[in-house]
Amino acid sequence: MTTLRAFTCDDLFRFNNINLDPLTETYGIPFYLQYLAHWPEYFIVAEAPGGELMGYSERCVTPKVLMLCMFTVMGKAEGSVAREEWHGHVTALSVAPEFRRLGLAAKLMELLEEISEKKGGFFVDLFVRVSNQVAVNMYKQLGYSVYRTVLEYYSASSGEPDEDAYDMRKALSRDTEKKSVIPLPHPVRPEDIE
Repeated sequence: MTTLRAFTCDDLFRFNNINLDPLTETYGIPFYLQYLAHWPEYFIVAEAPGGELMGYSERCVTPKVLMLCMFTVMGKAEGSVAREEWHGHVTALSVAPEFRRLGLAAKLMELLEEISEKKGGFFVDLFVRVSNQVAVNMYKQLGYSVYRTVLEYYSASSGEPDEDAYDMRKALSRDTEKKSVIPLPHPVRPEDIE
């Protein structure tokens, strides 16, 4: 049976099977520790019966998850309440290849959305590579829509051009008029993002 639990510092040394996937953004240990210290409720891991991490997810709430065969979600809360921009942000969602297509990503996203609701967020957002159509389609199935395109958001390696991202959003119950998900008519640059 899969167990969902809070991410711990020890998990940083157990999630390479998830984190080294080519479609997963990887960060340095200080970055993960910052999220763990500031937004521990948004850092969730799924663990297989044998202790394998299956995936993880990170997210945050803004005003502006893991098994040894693992999945995880990591996020945070951010933004301005006064401007109705307080929201949850999905920083990372990753599921180990051998645990994909089992509904783990959807479950992690559901947990992050619930946390964002409890924190009074207006919406949940995330960034995804335009070329990652599998992820884009999954997020659309979960109720997310493209809010805007962010030009050259992802840095390329080995001489390739930088890649654009979609900023995808899902309105929460606090946004009764769904203003947070009205698409912008033009792309933006990373420096234009608050």
